[in-house]
Amino acid sequence: MTTWEPQPDGLNQIITLLKQSQSTDNAIQRAVQMKLEELNQYPDFNNYLIYVLTKLKTQDEPTRSLSGLILKNNIRIHGTHLQPAIIEYIKQECLQALGDPSPLIRATVGILITTIANKGSLQSWPELLPTLCDMLDSQEYSVCEGAFGALQKICEDSADTLDSAALNRPLNIMIPKFLQFFRHSSPKIRSHAIACINQFIINRTQALMLHIDTFIENLFHLSSDEDREVRKNVCRGLVMLLEVRMDRLMPHMNNIIEYMLVRTQDPDETALEACEFWLSLAEQSICKEVLTPHLNRLAPVLVRGMRYSDIDIIILKGDVEEDEMIPDREEDIKPRFHKSRTHTQKAGSMGAQDTGARAMEGNEEEEDMDDPYDDMDDDSNLSDWNLRKCSAAALDVLANVFKDDFLPILLPILKETLFHQEWQVKESGILALGAIAEGCMNGMTPHLPELIPYLISCLSDKKALVRAITCWTLSRYAHWVVSQPHDQYLKPLMEELLKRILDANKRVQEAACSAFATLEEEACTELVPYLGFILKTLVFAFGKYQHKNLLILYDAIGTLADSVGVHLNKPEYISMLMPPLIQKWNMLKDEDKDLFPLLECLSSVATALQSGFLPYCEPVYRRCISLIQQTLNQDLASTASPGQYELPDKDFMIVALDLLSGLAEGLDGHIESLVVSSNIMQLLYQCMQDSMPEVRQSSFALLGDLTKACFQHVHPFIADFLPILGQNLNPEYISVCNNATWAIGEISIKLREDTKTYIPLVLTQLIDIINNPNTPKTLLENTAITIGRLGLVCPLEVAPSLQQFVRQWCSSLRNIRDNEEKDSAFRGMCQMITVNPVGVVPDFIFFCDAAASWMNPKTDLHEMLQKILHGFKTQVGDENWSRFVEQFPQQLSERLTVMYSI
Repeated sequence: MTTWEPQPDGLNQIITLLKQSQSTDNAIQRAVQMKLEELNQYPDFNNYLIYVLTKLKTQDEPTRSLSGLILKNNIRIHGTHLQPAIIEYIKQECLQALGDPSPLIRATVGILITTIANKGSLQSWPELLPTLCDMLDSQEYSVCEGAFGALQKICEDSADTLDSAALNRPLNIMIPKFLQFFRHSSPKIRSHAIACINQFIINRTQALMLHIDTFIENLFHLSSDEDREVRKNVCRGLVMLLEVRMDRLMPHMNNIIEYMLVRTQDPDETALEACEFWLSLAEQSICKEVLTPHLNRLAPVLVRGMRYSDIDIIILKGDVEEDEMIPDREEDIKPRFHKSRTHTQKAGSMGAQDTGARAMEGNEEEEDMDDPYDDMDDDSNLSDWNLRKCSAAALDVLANVFKDDFLPILLPILKETLFHQEWQVKESGILALGAIAEGCMNGMTPHLPELIPYLISCLSDKKALVRAITCWTLSRYAHWVVSQPHDQYLKPLMEELLKRILDANKRVQEAACSAFATLEEEACTELVPYLGFILKTLVFAFGKYQHKNLLILYDAIGTLADSVGVHLNKPEYISMLMPPLIQKWNMLKDEDKDLFPLLECLSSVATALQSGFLPYCEPVYRRCISLIQQTLNQDLASTASPGQYELPDKDFMIVALDLLSGLAEGLDGHIESLVVSSNIMQLLYQCMQDSMPEVRQSSFALLGDLTKACFQHVHPFIADFLPILGQNLNPEYISVCNNATWAIGEISIKLREDTKTYIPLVLTQLIDIINNPNTPKTLLENTAITIGRLGLVCPLEVAPSLQQFVRQWCSSLRNIRDNEEKDSAFRGMCQMITVNPVGVVPDFIFFCDAAASWMNPKTDLHEMLQKILHGFKTQVGDENWSRFVEQFPQQLSERLTVMYSI
């Protein structure tokens, strides 16, 4: 045993520091922080800290606990540099102090133990788990509880390591041991035991699966437990078992549902754990079958759970109606994530014309993954996920499972809540109506002509929280509103929403801005007649908004520009919109993260305004170049000397690349003079090789846009760029691969026959991608277009491989609208078929189908397609042709006859 004794002076000095650090005065706090940093120079400083925590029983508990937490941080930061003897001393003291009579001290020691175990790995403390498991058998409550508390933290932090061969699979002993404590007389111990085992459900840990029946049986036994924490952990376990061992729960499903119905109505946090059960159940295939008999009891419970509690209302300052003059606290502003640009195709619809796809923002592989309930009532003071949001999300997923069959149960509840006198009840009804919008849209449609005007009237309710949720619910029905005659719903809705954007309450402003952005996406150019009116409101809001809502306002303006496009390019609109944006742009420093939403917004505006943006483009362009340059320099510095320079925030570079893409797309040839006088190509070369996928993704989008706008400046670098593009055709990074593919296609169109040298660098990978069954739709379409374009400029090089891709090529391009990209790709296909007609024969029906997907191809393309179709018919002879056509769906043969007279 190591013995170590503190010096009285040293001890007193540390106790004084610990006392001072509990002061609320910031200056004292800072002085203490500096002093603690200094003391870290002395190796035995940590011995003093553990001594205060474990031995100094005369001191008050908060001071002792604080000593342990400071030690924890030291170990986390400097753990690897501490002398082994000191670590050994700390370990031994921890194990002895786990049975301290004070729960606070036991918990602190537990945190310390798991920090040491995490820092040094469990392997380097072999006696830890056996010692803790032995302590569980102690007759002394505090020893047993302290050891269990520590074990629970270890199970939470190291579930994977515990199940590894490296430690000799301790779970084979630990899990049966934990199960023995499910019936312990102390609720605290029962709760620890369940919480420990719960950590191993999701990974289907073998040691637990062996005892799964005992575990479930014991969970059921505890379902009637009096203790809140125990019930919470029982609910949590059942929710996870639903995903992992449905087979074992099935025989008891009715009882479990009954149990969860009761628990969802508990007055404490257990209700939230239980409510997760419905979210989880909705994802199981058996949901409809097992839940149908209980639905009429579940629905009212969920709607009830959606009400704001009295405490929520106090926290949300629900009785403060006007707060627009109160500045936001910085900590209330959530970090925003920039979505890099991705190049996508627009889906075809009969008669839809499109001028060509553009690089879109947002990653295709995460199709709309934003949880609508995250932003529903965004407030940093309300815990991010609560019973209200969980109940609303559960109602939403269940509406998607049961669809309109849910309505006979829901409609009476909605009628009762929506028109209720108490505003809390009315508010929950409006939220419920929004939650079911997606799942029950069909069945709700007949009720919308009376509900939408009612909701529009609720936008002027006297309670701010009612106005806010009404904005959200109306946005969930925006699609229907836009499909009706405008004067009936769209116009009144827009007028009221614009008033709410200028509401005196910040929460309402935020909800209205988000709802308006959704409306813009649905209405697109339908908004053009109202543009002046909309801009007036949005620009007025600029002068009115506090910090947090300003960031959402940028998004509403960017979405407006995306939705109305070139219609924004009118002098009177530009003179309203640009001055406030440029004023904010000039105010923000280069390291201010508020630049992200502003740059995103400007990117959309530049693309929409096209030549209208010319007067503003030079300072914007220069600053983007400088942001990229600064980020790259900082990245180099921090790589060269890791300790001295911080890692840069690469989002600055990504957002700047995306704004340059927006400029290139909007200004087209006009960007030439800016490109010529900058080092953009050198910067692009570096960005294309960055380790971060999002940086590469945005740089390939920019490369494609610059290729379209001013190829003469890209041309000299092609030999350096194309190998990098070829290396990035890796579908593991979907958006990177997608943009690289698109850029290769754009470059080939400009390089013409000079593309020949580079075909070996890219063709094999493109053919692999188009044939991979897991390739997402967007990437398939872009890959097909690029292969077509390569075939257009180098038919002799690509046509020999025709058989390897023609079928997938035809299937993926039949669904996109007529546009320039589709046009060039089909010309390429016609060239390749001319070079290698045999390659298409086995899949000719697919080619016929693709040819029929055109609405109105250009005359010469139409002739090419017709020539191939008639050539094939002549080649096989009339009799074989009619046998061939018999396999066609009727619609296809009719379409071919009409379009290509065959």
